[in-house]
Amino acid sequence: MSFGMTARSALRAGALFLAAALVATLPGSAAAQGRSMTIKLATATLNDAQHEWLKRFAAAVEKNTNGRIKAEIFPASQLGSIPRMIEGTQLGSIQIWIGPPEFLVGVDQRFELLSAPGVFQNDQQAAKTIADPEFSKAFLAIGANKGLIGASMFLYGPVAFAMRTPFRTLADLRGKKIRVLASPFQTEQIARLGGTGVPLTLADVLPALQQGTIDGTLASVTVFTTLQYQEAAKYMTETAHAYIFSIAMVSKRWFDGLPAELQAQVMSAAKQAGAETTPWASEFFASQHKVWAERGGETIVLPPAEKAELMAKMAPIGDDIVKTKPVLKPLWEQMVATAKRSN
Repeated sequence: MSFGMTARSALRAGALFLAAALVATLPGSAAAQGRSMTIKLATATLNDAQHEWLKRFAAAVEKNTNGRIKAEIFPASQLGSIPRMIEGTQLGSIQIWIGPPEFLVGVDQRFELLSAPGVFQNDQQAAKTIADPEFSKAFLAIGANKGLIGASMFLYGPVAFAMRTPFRTLADLRGKKIRVLASPFQTEQIARLGGTGVPLTLADVLPALQQGTIDGTLASVTVFTTLQYQEAAKYMTETAHAYIFSIAMVSKRWFDGLPAELQAQVMSAAKQAGAETTPWASEFFASQHKVWAERGGETIVLPPAEKAELMAKMAPIGDDIVKTKPVLKPLWEQMVATAKRSN
C-alpha cells in the first residue's frame, strides 16, 4: 500500500471519527442510543403560567421516558432575549421555548393573528377556539418549515395596560408610547388610540418604564405582578379587548433526531402540560388582582361609554390588516369562524 493511500485512509478514518463524535454530542443522538439526555426549556417570564407549563412538561417528559429525557428550566430570559431564544430553538441549542406567538411573526406572519382585538368576547370563547382540533392543528403547524414544531397552546389572559400615569379615558392614551408585542395587530391598536406602539422584548420593559422611555405597556396582570411593575407603573387599566396566548415551540432539529417512541412521549408530555396548565392559568390570573392591590397597584375600569368606543375602534383592525396581507386570509377566516362557533 502506498504512503498516499495510507494517508488518505487515515484522513477518512479521522473524519469519520470526528463526525461520529460530533453526532454523539447531539441531544437526540444520546436518546437514540438509549442514554439519558438533558434538554433546555426557556421562557422570558417567571413564576407564571408559562413557567408552570415548563415545570409540568419537565416532570411529565422525565416520567414518560423513564428518565431518558431530563429537562433544565431557564425562565426570566436567562438564555437571552426572546429573539435569541427563538433562534436557539430553531438551531437546536434550546429544545423548547414558550411565549406569545406574536414574537414569532418574523418566522411567519400568521403567528400574529391571535392578537387581533375584538375576536374573542370572553375567556371561555378564547380558550375553546384554540382548543378546537382543526384550528389548533393548523396553528401549531405554522412554523414546521422554519425549524419549529408547535406542541402546545393555552390562554394566558385578557390584555390590560400598566401605566405610569392613570388611563381612565381613551384621551389619556393620546401621545403616549406603549410597549406592545412585535405585531402590526398590536401596534395598530395603539395607533388608533392616538399613541405609539413600541415593540420591546420583555426583559427591556421594566427598565423602560422606570426611565420613562415608555409610558406604559400592554400585557396582562400576571406579567405586571410577577415582574414587579407596580413601582414603575402602578395604574392598571383592564380593557380585555384582546387576549394573550402562549405557544410552546419544539426545536425541529432536535425532535427529528429522536427515535419515534421518544417523539411520541415528548408530544404526550406537551399535551399533558397544556391540559394541566390551562385551569392553573385561570386560577392564577384571578389571584393576581389581589396581589396587585396588596403591592400598591391601582386597578381602573373604563366607563361603559369609553369601553364601547374602544371596541368600536378595535373591531375593524383584524379585517383591515388581513386585506393588506393575503397570506393571512385562510387562517384568519378559519379562526374567526371557529371563534363564532365557540361563543
